[in-house]
Amino acid sequence: MLTALGNRARAWVAGPSPWSNVYGLARTLVALGTGGTLAFSDTTTLFRPVAGIPEAPVCEGIRAASFFCVLPSGWLEVARWAAVLLLLVVASGWRPRVTGLVHWWVAVSMPWSASLTDGGDQIAAILALLMLPLALTDDRRWHWDAPRESTGNDEAKRLIARSAWVMLRLQVAGIYFHASVGKFKVTEWVDGTALYYWLLDPSVGAPDWLAGVMLPVLSSPVVALLTWSVLLLELGLALGPLLNPSLRRVLLPLGISFHLGIAVFHGLISFVLVMCGALILLLRPFDELFRFEGLRAWVRHMRTPPVPTATPSLEPVAVQVASVPPTDGA
Repeated sequence: MLTALGNRARAWVAGPSPWSNVYGLARTLVALGTGGTLAFSDTTTLFRPVAGIPEAPVCEGIRAASFFCVLPSGWLEVARWAAVLLLLVVASGWRPRVTGLVHWWVAVSMPWSASLTDGGDQIAAILALLMLPLALTDDRRWHWDAPRESTGNDEAKRLIARSAWVMLRLQVAGIYFHASVGKFKVTEWVDGTALYYWLLDPSVGAPDWLAGVMLPVLSSPVVALLTWSVLLLELGLALGPLLNPSLRRVLLPLGISFHLGIAVFHGLISFVLVMCGALILLLRPFDELFRFEGLRAWVRHMRTPPVPTATPSLEPVAVQVASVPPTDGA
């Protein structure tokens, strides 16, 4: 029985490398999401006393290992910018084996120690943890590099990495399943009016100019279709790994467009970056590499020095006029 199980495991890990720029792009987006929250939020906003948390950052128990607790309390601003710089290194893709653990440490330190966080910060911490097996077994210099061919001696690492992919997809699918099914308990989502209240809410809704544009639509029966479409899309995303590849290729841009809409209407840019990374992990096969042809062409264009153009000379040019023999009538 164990021999058969081992043979199945070998067959499962054989094939394309699980270390590709697919998970590379996802970890870049997740790192940029957390880094954006830290870079564009003041220290006094993220770490402030709230009800039940009299002191911030929170450094009790295991939270004493938080990135924001290792420096003296007066150095919190230094710690914030140090975290931003580290996350930029993670996002660059350099040495995943080294930066993977750093990524998780900084990401988990946000929900551990910050008093004002959102679901995106918690999801980023979970994804950074579940990407650790992939990062620690990735011996490439950059996570943008082409996957390395199997050497025959890396079956254990491939098994760990492939298992991490499974756990990542289960986690992200669970997030979308809960997001969809949980809304069925809310009256406004069931009767189709939830988007009216969410998008027109003065504190978390769309900006005034956009709310004014959307008001005629949100005040019409169309709002019910828009509201229910959110429930169906989230449920479809949760079931994405079970669907055939052609449907997943449709769901991925739909899901990204959905989250870009959240960024426009609610301004949750960091959350959207994290969720776009999560969608890539959920729906993009790890062997379908991103080509980035347009970006590479732009980089080559920027690196190519301009061709110097000839400067016209200002010196007088001698013009030789051929003599014409006189005619008889001259």
